[in-house]
Amino acid sequence: MKKSTDADLAMSKSAVKISSDLLSNPLCEQDPTFLEMVTALDTAMKRMDSFNQEKVNQIQKTVIEPLKKFSGVFPSLNMAVKRREQALQDYKRLQSKVEKYEEKEKTGPILAKLHQAREELRPVKEDFEAKNKQLLEEMPKFYSSRIDYFKPSFESLIRAQVVYYTEMYKIFGDLTEQIDEPGLTDEEREKENEAKLNELRALSIVADD
Repeated sequence: MKKSTDADLAMSKSAVKISSDLLSNPLCEQDPTFLEMVTALDTAMKRMDSFNQEKVNQIQKTVIEPLKKFSGVFPSLNMAVKRREQALQDYKRLQSKVEKYEEKEKTGPILAKLHQAREELRPVKEDFEAKNKQLLEEMPKFYSSRIDYFKPSFESLIRAQVVYYTEMYKIFGDLTEQIDEPGLTDEEREKENEAKLNELRALSIVADD
């Protein structure tokens, strides 16, 4: 999303620079009609850039920032998983110790050690079970909430795009009415340009490739 908004801004800034460069071109001083067309283009590109900036700001607030906050949850989530894993290892270690004493002959010293091992195991087992229960309860909730969390951002992204492209349709529609020569198709314009290019190629100062 960040790459997309950066590309959008670069595109509209480049379009503004193109129209600005055209506006400062000496050709505009020599041809009032061309100056009028380029001025209309420059105004349209600046309007486009302004609406594009609004769109990017909206996406930043309603899509990028909320997703950053969402991703910020993962470190604490990973830490909870690590704490459970550590508790499991401690539980297994002490459980193994208890089982080892249970397998031995029940002498006085062994029974004492078995009792002590069971006492050590009890709080560790309770700690693991609590951490494990918490993850078993909360992880599915976290997983299932991801769509509900993202939906408002997704809807906002679509609305921002709709507003932007609606305005672009108006801007370029108005621009077309100002500078377009009516009655010519794209194919006819292409033929006209090719004819003019052939005239230039026919000049003796143009190299023949």
